[in-house]
Amino acid sequence: MAKYTKADIRRFADEQNVKFIRLQFTDILGTIKNVEIPISQLEKAMDNKMMFDGSSIEGFVRIEESDMYLYPDLDTWVVFPWTAEKGKVARLICDIYNPDGTPFEGDPRNNLRRILKEMELLGFTHFNLGPEPEFFLFKLDDKGEPTLELNDNGGYFDLAPTDLGENCRRDIVLELEEMGFEIEASHHEVAPGQHEIDFKYADAITACDHIQTFKLVVKTIARKHGLHATFMPKPLFGVNGSGMHCNISLFKNGENAFFDPKGELELSDTARQFIAGVVKHAPSFTAVTNPTVNSYKRLVPGYEAPCYVAWSARNRSPLMRIPASRGLSTRVEVRSVDPTANPYLAMAVLLSAGLNGIQNKLTPPLPVDRNIYIMSKEERLAEGIVDLPSTLMEALELFKEDEVMVSALGIHIFEHFIEAKEIEWDMFRTQVHPWERDQYLEMY
Repeated sequence: MAKYTKADIRRFADEQNVKFIRLQFTDILGTIKNVEIPISQLEKAMDNKMMFDGSSIEGFVRIEESDMYLYPDLDTWVVFPWTAEKGKVARLICDIYNPDGTPFEGDPRNNLRRILKEMELLGFTHFNLGPEPEFFLFKLDDKGEPTLELNDNGGYFDLAPTDLGENCRRDIVLELEEMGFEIEASHHEVAPGQHEIDFKYADAITACDHIQTFKLVVKTIARKHGLHATFMPKPLFGVNGSGMHCNISLFKNGENAFFDPKGELELSDTARQFIAGVVKHAPSFTAVTNPTVNSYKRLVPGYEAPCYVAWSARNRSPLMRIPASRGLSTRVEVRSVDPTANPYLAMAVLLSAGLNGIQNKLTPPLPVDRNIYIMSKEERLAEGIVDLPSTLMEALELFKEDEVMVSALGIHIFEHFIEAKEIEWDMFRTQVHPWERDQYLEMY
């Protein structure tokens, strides 16, 4: 990632005719927030003097503690290519600080940085992430509101004219590349109307920034094509849902700590211990990696989404897979994560789970190379395979009991996350849904 100075930012703004700057950050639920300032306020922003009301942001602070400061990360400077009409708009991602100059413990980005420092104390220098976010494209109605009408009937790797989202997807890729993304692949996914765009891995903070930027670009460009892009995990019954497989690896002084040419499957002891930690904590961290009621409609058998805690070097039905690449590309693919997850929090719990396995030298279970979906419950139990939570509430209860995962979020984020999600569950639990009327209204 490029390293920029204040002088660089001033020059970029002048050369690219930037008139406004969005100071962007992410709340606890993963929602992108921003304050837009005119270019005349750039110096004030770069001096970390931009204040905002933290009491209005989900999970931040109470009204009597509302003053918060935005500290722009200059290395995140990006100009939005589609904002050229009356001067362009640029973006700086910010960290949140308290008035006394200390990092705000409720800032998800700062929290991930805290876990990365714990990683460094164990001798590791980098935690890399390569995400694979999926999304659906639905048509907009005459009022510009989303419908449930898909824009194509394509399938995995299909081409136009079946894949009518191709032009939209291509424009998304072009915009992302102009913003500095290195796009590795772009294709139609398994379900009709479903798409995936993969971009190159980066260090965890940068990759999480990229995920948030990616979501913004996808939604913006889709609307220009008369479409609504959604990262909802399971918008339609009976087809595959959208995941965000996370390819993760630890590095130590430029060497991949997961690779050992002499190890079984060419995996190091570190990799196996990391896998063991993820296996141990998976049922509890699912509340963070799959944080919505709808997330659990995706984690069911039959649609390629994992619902069992296991790992394999080849099999795609377990929670974790080890892709074939070795050397510097050796990595663990965690397949349960979905794109509604706050990426900063998701990486905090995944990294903490893996580090816990390394610290305690845990031994992973044997890899499972059978199709778990066709195994009976007795067969799964015999193999030591447990189920992921089946509802958000079940996941929250498991999360609250796991001290390592609570610590991964810190007490401030933990308490506010649990409060928000229990409210969400209660709203869902007490709502009467169309399925219930279809089933019971006439019968009873």
